[in-house]
Amino acid sequence: MGLRERKKLKTRLAIRKETYRLIAEQGYEGTTVEQIAEAAEVSPSTVFRYFPVKEDIVLTDEYDPVLEKQLRARPIDEDPLDSIREVIGQGLAAAVAEEYDELVQRTRLMVGVPAVRARMTETMATTSGVLVRALADRADRPHDDLVVRAFVAAVLGTLREAMLYWAEGGHREDLTELTDRALLTLRSGLRR
Repeated sequence: MGLRERKKLKTRLAIRKETYRLIAEQGYEGTTVEQIAEAAEVSPSTVFRYFPVKEDIVLTDEYDPVLEKQLRARPIDEDPLDSIREVIGQGLAAAVAEEYDELVQRTRLMVGVPAVRARMTETMATTSGVLVRALADRADRPHDDLVVRAFVAAVLGTLREAMLYWAEGGHREDLTELTDRALLTLRSGLRR
């Protein structure tokens, strides 16, 4: 990363950190973009330049490029579901180890704030595009292939439901194991 990219990342992380702190203190609805900007020592316009809506501060992260790189590095002959499980498992394990409190707060907001949950569907479109391109390339299919899109939609829907389930259950289960178990249902389906 160049200096400019590092500065942008530092600003994004500062905004996100202060957002989570303020939300913990005064709730989601009670936290304004102006308060976030002041706490992060940036202008409100800077906050909106990085995050078009307040919900994006909670939902967006810097994992998509990493996810794509790791997925493209998986063995080409590996089953796509196994590749996805491995990459998502590694990413979740790292997030749990390094950003557990933020992850808990993020998933609580996904469950408790309708605007965050609604925006979550929109922001997943970006991740979907990343995964579709990577998997389509691995399968030598076009980037607009319906089968690849349907597979990625199933994976992301499963990931979303696993995270919501984790939050609704009070964050007691192991998120990585829970997500892997949920992803495996894409292979086995519903059985008695």
